[in-house]
Amino acid sequence: MTRRVGVEEEFLIVDPAAGHPVALGEVLQRVAEFPNLSSEMKQEQIETCTLPRLALADIAQDITAGRRNADALARLAGARAAALATSPLPVDSTVAPGERCGRLMERYGLTAVEQLTCGCHVHVEIESDEEGAAILDRIRIWLPVLQAIASNSPFWNGADSGFAGYRSQAWNRWPTTGPNEIFGSAAAYHSHVRQILGSGVPLDRASLYFDARLSDHHPTVEVRVADVCLFADDAVLMAALVRALAETAARQWCEGVSPVPVPTAQLRLASWQASRFGLESNLIDPMAGEPRPASDVLAALLHHVRPVLVEQDELETVELLLFQVMARGTGAVAQRRAFAYAGGLPGMVAQTIETTALPASAVRGRHDQVLEPDQTAGSTPASVKDPAARPASGPATGPVCGQPPEHGTGTALLDNQTL
Repeated sequence: MTRRVGVEEEFLIVDPAAGHPVALGEVLQRVAEFPNLSSEMKQEQIETCTLPRLALADIAQDITAGRRNADALARLAGARAAALATSPLPVDSTVAPGERCGRLMERYGLTAVEQLTCGCHVHVEIESDEEGAAILDRIRIWLPVLQAIASNSPFWNGADSGFAGYRSQAWNRWPTTGPNEIFGSAAAYHSHVRQILGSGVPLDRASLYFDARLSDHHPTVEVRVADVCLFADDAVLMAALVRALAETAARQWCEGVSPVPVPTAQLRLASWQASRFGLESNLIDPMAGEPRPASDVLAALLHHVRPVLVEQDELETVELLLFQVMARGTGAVAQRRAFAYAGGLPGMVAQTIETTALPASAVRGRHDQVLEPDQTAGSTPASVKDPAARPASGPATGPVCGQPPEHGTGTALLDNQTL
């Protein structure tokens, strides 16, 4: 099947001249005027959400429009939106209004106070929780590879961190982050969630920050390992690869192919390697657990999902997007290059603002509907989060492959909604 996919991107709000993050303040009250935008835990951030889409061209169009809408909101505060996964310059971030944000600050102390990172989250629709758990079990070994492709956070607190993707180092200070063991069933997944919540450490279900998880609000698997991508094309690539991995995993489950039993400790090592070097050095081979050239690991990933990409007529596009990343470098490489050219972090940030605004070019929709910066009044509000709770999962035995979802509404829950 061709699964619908949606992308959430978090952006840093920055002063275009000085480069430091800027709190949106009262401007946040106008967020509903902009299609598919929502606030985050800190006022120096904004999030965009695409609609659930089948065609990559539509995803590319939505990502481009979302970035322009985010920038339009930022301009109201005299700032700009930048696809930076961490702030290159020092910042004392500002908590967004709301009881939950206050409780997060109280519960997690300095971890929450200093938290200001921006990720790219990809949702792929599933037919049931049982299928979703099977997908989680089979894509887990490939997530560090996606993390390396999307690495876009080399600078932290005014200095080069030495990492390609330092965001994960800061993000993993939260107690519920990282990879999970193989679940084997939806019942085991939900039991794991109940056990963690029962510890009293997470504030709530929304505080379960696994690398990949079942969404509580949509019938989707949500993959959360990627930095927000500097280039819109790379966000499209994330959507394509996550969808292909999910479909490949679902087919393996239906065919009785067991997950590769890689220990969670090994996945943490692979994730650290991806964070440290991106694509500039070896990656950990997902199967062998040994270092291999990044190009070889990317070739293995492409080989793994090739049948699905061929069937969905996306192989040529994904090959092009992957080649583009290898040729020009990741966002981390681009940031360091811009820093060297500009001679400082403010100039580098100014360059990332312009790069963020570039449309997705390798895959384009026929229409590029965006909200212009001065066109805020009268725009159609859009709900970013579905307020309805995710339906309860069915029996632990799960459905037969290809049967309708257990919760009986199919994927209609995704229709005309954001993820």
